[in-house]
Amino acid sequence: MNEHSGWIGCDLDGTLAKYPNPYGHNLIGRPVPLMLQRVQRWLAEGRQVKIVTARVASSLPMEEVVRARKMITSWLELNLGQALPIVSEKDYSMVELWDDRAVQVITNTGERADGAKEGA
Repeated sequence: MNEHSGWIGCDLDGTLAKYPNPYGHNLIGRPVPLMLQRVQRWLAEGRQVKIVTARVASSLPMEEVVRARKMITSWLELNLGQALPIVSEKDYSMVELWDDRAVQVITNTGERADGAKEGA
């Protein structure tokens, strides 16, 4: 078995790429250097990385999803030198999710992992 089983999810907008200003679905911002380096390191280590983005959600019109996939793939090839899988949801093989909107909770408790109190 691979020492790195499972995949790492990396959000696109606000995590791997800066939010474009003004924000629009037809734009992808510049790379966030620290995250780009992190993803490059994971790939060099043989880790599987997937881009997790609502831009390809199944609830969107198919033509919008196809257009988004093409745009994201081009962005990845330009900035990472390769395409990566693009998904809109996690599955049981995901081992980490890097996202600018996520709040980590301690398993089976509902408590925030950062120790912040509700409403903080």
